[in-house]
Amino acid sequence: MIYNFLTDYLSIIIFIIIALFLSLGFILINFLASPSNPDPEKLSAYECGFDAFDDSRMEFDVRFYLVAILFIIFDLEIAFLFPWAITLGQIGVFGFWSMMIFLGVLTIGFIYEWKKGALEWE
Repeated sequence: MIYNFLTDYLSIIIFIIIALFLSLGFILINFLASPSNPDPEKLSAYECGFDAFDDSRMEFDVRFYLVAILFIIFDLEIAFLFPWAITLGQIGVFGFWSMMIFLGVLTIGFIYEWKKGALEWE
């Protein structure tokens, strides 16, 4: 019984053990080799516009949320292009024109947001 188990799963067990040791080794090497005194640039405000190690209950600028939501929306809409590109040969002309309409609506939305200044960071 144990012989059948080992013949079937021994390579997977060895792979998991090697992956575990490599992962822990890389984490340990990174911990030992990394500098422990970060420079001021690393501690400065990054992307969101407030100090990273400050009070977490301070007011947050709504423009950051707007830019983040717009990024997520456009990123998810662009993700629809990959399955469409893979199945384009099977869906034919109808699939092509439906995606062109989708991209047209996406472009109109992007132009509208651009004209409204939603992508500007002052």
